[in-house]
Amino acid sequence: MKIEKRKCLVTGADGFIGSHLTEMLLNKGCKVKALSYYNSFNNWGWLEDIRHSDLEIVTGDIRDAYFCRELLKGTEIVFHLAALIAIPYSYVAPGSYIETNVNGTYNICKAAMEEGVKHIIHTSTSEVYGTALYVPIDENHPFQPQSPYSASKIGADAIAMSFYHSFGLPLTIARPFNTYGPRQSARAVIPTIITQIADGKKEIKLGDLSPTRDFNYVLDTCHGLVLLAESDQSIGQTVNIGSNTEISIADTLDLIKRIMNAEVKFTADKSRIRPSGSEVTRLCCDNTKIRALTGYKPSYDFEKGLHETIKWFTSRNNLKHYKSQIYNR
Repeated sequence: MKIEKRKCLVTGADGFIGSHLTEMLLNKGCKVKALSYYNSFNNWGWLEDIRHSDLEIVTGDIRDAYFCRELLKGTEIVFHLAALIAIPYSYVAPGSYIETNVNGTYNICKAAMEEGVKHIIHTSTSEVYGTALYVPIDENHPFQPQSPYSASKIGADAIAMSFYHSFGLPLTIARPFNTYGPRQSARAVIPTIITQIADGKKEIKLGDLSPTRDFNYVLDTCHGLVLLAESDQSIGQTVNIGSNTEISIADTLDLIKRIMNAEVKFTADKSRIRPSGSEVTRLCCDNTKIRALTGYKPSYDFEKGLHETIKWFTSRNNLKHYKSQIYNR
């Protein structure tokens, strides 16, 4: 099923990945309903600068079942990205992660079933795998809930897939590995490094430098989501989106320093270090399945993606959105 001219809903559209996905869908000729989390400031997050005749921005909260039913009316394809995602804050307020990620996903799936949605892409996370027991990590890797966040996403994935098995909901679970790029929150490691250097810091505050990650440029992640939405063979499947490569945080810091021509040193910040049993020390994706189903191939290698990311973050108009001196849980 080609996605062009389809009526699509993106939940979490005001966020990092959601805003890029919204733009990609609009560029493909889709009519997009974009959900922004309701707030009293009437702020649409990263959607503020996106204007298009085929874009409808709606504010609300996926924790409300009645709202979700109204939201999904007239929708053909749903990209469900709305979630609480900050791992450190999940230690502080784990209950809110259950309410939003698990109950919110239940509300979206139930509404999708009742409204006859043609395909729903539920967005998971590589954090559900925890520290790799083997690499590369395929979709059969065991779950390891090493944080309240990852536990809530494991629960959300299970709820979503139960609607496929129990009610025939045409659903795919997309499981991106570590997405990075323009607009990402400064709580993530790559924006943390770039914004501190861009602000002239000589000491870069970070947590543990030893973990490895499979980093994916945001447009590659969005492309993977679109390809899965177009693939009828992906229905009922859980599918990784990643690059099949890994790099340590230490090597990532060195690469960013080189690209930005920065002489900085690393300082350990205890507030940024996860509890010992909660740190995911290794992630590396096996993307065999998505390549077989869709022909997916990333367009950005890590260095190319970093150049694009650094260029965006070092623009004065963009950097002003970030507070590099504050660690945002």
